[in-house]
Amino acid sequence: MDHEKRVTRCDDSSDIKSLEKGTGSGETATTPAIADASYHFDSVDLDRVQRRLKQRHVQMIAIAGTLGTGLFLGSGKSLRDTGPLGALVAYALVGSVAYSSLCSFGEMTCHAPISGTFPHYAARWVDPAFGFAVGWNYFYSNAVSVPVEVTAAQILTTYWDDNVNHASIYTAIICISVCLVNIFGVRWFGESEFAFSIIKLVLITSLIIVGLVVDLGGGPKGDRIGFRYWRDPGVFAKSDLVNGVGLGRFLGIVSVIVQAAFAFQGMELVAVAASETESPRRNISKAVRKVFYRILIFYILGTLITGMLVPYNDDALLTDTGNAAQSPYVIAMTRAGIKVLPSVINAAIFTSAFSAGNSFLFCASRVLYGLAIRRQAPTIFAKCTQNGLPIVAVLTTSCFAFLSFMNVKATSETVFNWFVSLSTVGGFISWWATNITFLMFYRGMKAQGFDRKKSIYYSSLQPYLSVWGIFWTTLFILVNGFEVFFHFNTSDFLTAYINIPIFFALYVIWKVWKRTKIWKPLEMDFVTGIPTVEETELPFVPPVTLWEKIADVLF
Repeated sequence: MDHEKRVTRCDDSSDIKSLEKGTGSGETATTPAIADASYHFDSVDLDRVQRRLKQRHVQMIAIAGTLGTGLFLGSGKSLRDTGPLGALVAYALVGSVAYSSLCSFGEMTCHAPISGTFPHYAARWVDPAFGFAVGWNYFYSNAVSVPVEVTAAQILTTYWDDNVNHASIYTAIICISVCLVNIFGVRWFGESEFAFSIIKLVLITSLIIVGLVVDLGGGPKGDRIGFRYWRDPGVFAKSDLVNGVGLGRFLGIVSVIVQAAFAFQGMELVAVAASETESPRRNISKAVRKVFYRILIFYILGTLITGMLVPYNDDALLTDTGNAAQSPYVIAMTRAGIKVLPSVINAAIFTSAFSAGNSFLFCASRVLYGLAIRRQAPTIFAKCTQNGLPIVAVLTTSCFAFLSFMNVKATSETVFNWFVSLSTVGGFISWWATNITFLMFYRGMKAQGFDRKKSIYYSSLQPYLSVWGIFWTTLFILVNGFEVFFHFNTSDFLTAYINIPIFFALYVIWKVWKRTKIWKPLEMDFVTGIPTVEETELPFVPPVTLWEKIADVLF
């Protein structure tokens, strides 16, 4: 069937089923399974988005996409709650879990760079009901995160203008701007994220270098700090929940693990954008390989520097302003006598919050589109413009941004915070589900005789990375709201854990309604609807000039 006929069939709203029954015929161990025609699941036929993200967009999104308020501001709270060594341990642990999840994302995406990404993979290689639950969980958690980041950006403006009457004006401007970037199309999204990523990279790199200089005595005051604050007040802070020192330090680290995990969430953006990426297999493979160094340099080294510059009992860390005033970098620069840097840092952090809202809206809309083309969401969300923009999904998701106005008035602020808290465990569930999906993918590939080493990207540490990820994400989900058990109240308990029964309710409802089953390794479909390398990859043009070689290393 030629491409034109496939597109025509995509526009047809006839009964195109999507592996809902989970009934595939087993094949021999060396023959790839292909879905039964009655449950055809051809994403190439259904995909109408276009590949407009270029290599530089994908690489910069991968390198700096998740650098945001969670690192620039959240690192101060982590330092306060658990001390410099405790924060370093927490960020290193969560970084390893995030890396394990991204390796799983990367390998499955390089095999199948199609819309819907990991919810699609969960439906295709685990159970259609599992994919349904994963997809709606991911949509919900990302869509609600958009107003959170809009609110964070608005709070950052109070560093320059603390007039409460202006909050609604700033909120409206930020909301409309975030929505317009996505409505204008993926190219605008790519260019904006490219620019924001450069700003974030320059910021974090400059802060690490300046922080190291200040620590070694290069600041205006010439005070050599070294590891002074590791000795006094010490390397570990103690949680106030208990009296015991040892248990208090342990609980402090546990609380920071949860905070650090939020700072890492969003790394899967490069995989979500695969269906709209030029030469997706090559570019995503390159992006995933660089993530390890990004985690090591920006997160681990950045956390180490802040722990050297500021004591965990500094009074400024105890003030929750929501703007650059609570950043450990700003506190350190102010103590060192550097006056102009705080305002510059606040401006850069503002772009980070805007970028995060931009990315969450993009991810949520694309997953909603992916659900729609699999008939797991109303098919109206699969409608695309001629330029390949899933316009209905984007407009619907954009509406969530305006929930940020709930935070403007004190009367609705509590409701807003409660509503947002419902989605906090959503990111952990996504990591957990991705690693489970990869283990099933790994089993199926092995059973059907596929050689993973022939893929453009594969990790030699798999499947052990996925096992590591499943263990820790399960623990993160369970300890997410551990503080409520020391001072129990029903509201806090529900906001911390209600997403767990919601996820499993979605799974059970779809499973019972559609009578799905878990795929066996020989029933998994690794062929249907997946474009070949020749269809997706443009010829590689090696860099020639010096600037091209530098760009190839950076991007």
